[in-house]
Amino acid sequence: MGTFRLGENCLQQNDNEPVLDMCPLCASIKVVSYYEDKTRPYLCCRECQLVFVPRAFHLSSTDEQAVYDQHQNNPNDQGYRRFLSRLADPLLEKLAPNSLGLDFGSGPGPTLSVMLEEKGHKVNIYDPFYAPDKQALAGHYDFITSTEVIEHLAAPGEELDRLWGLLKHGGYLGLMTKQVTNQKSFDSWHYKNDPTHISFFSQQTFEYLGAKWGSAPVFIGADVILFRK
Repeated sequence: MGTFRLGENCLQQNDNEPVLDMCPLCASIKVVSYYEDKTRPYLCCRECQLVFVPRAFHLSSTDEQAVYDQHQNNPNDQGYRRFLSRLADPLLEKLAPNSLGLDFGSGPGPTLSVMLEEKGHKVNIYDPFYAPDKQALAGHYDFITSTEVIEHLAAPGEELDRLWGLLKHGGYLGLMTKQVTNQKSFDSWHYKNDPTHISFFSQQTFEYLGAKWGSAPVFIGADVILFRK
């Protein structure tokens, strides 16, 4: 059992709370303690509601990749395809024929890109470990997908703003990540136990991004979020 530092959520005001860190999403210093277990502490930003792990507790790149190397995802796994279809299906309903997209954080076994290409679209891939082609980050796209990736980002503000900048006007950004619901359930939330998961988004966090970008997020199920530029 971990230790909670606040009440129900990190909107609680405490003017005497010391500055703990800078939020990696919005750069606010209005950051407060949120939760702590035996392995690491978690902080929460009052401005954007991101819950995050302090940088001192992040894995090294070598250790991080060692975790990813254990993933067995591949395009022939029908269960994995069904999982990704939660994002692919609603996105495909919105795309014009022959759209150009980017799958950001494609992983060791790119699959979503294959599924979208099977429907007639062209998809470039980028992954800092498995497909580190910087040219893929120099184009402009009709859509960008990032599934089970943003929870791994040490600098989510920088990375998400970069992706938003790569979208053409009218383009779609499709994200998939499990969301923080409240502090009470955080203790038993399995998602936080993956040591590579360091940035945890809530509906309020996505609404903050939507206000910043001028695009209201569309929530599909519990873990899919679409933005249109």
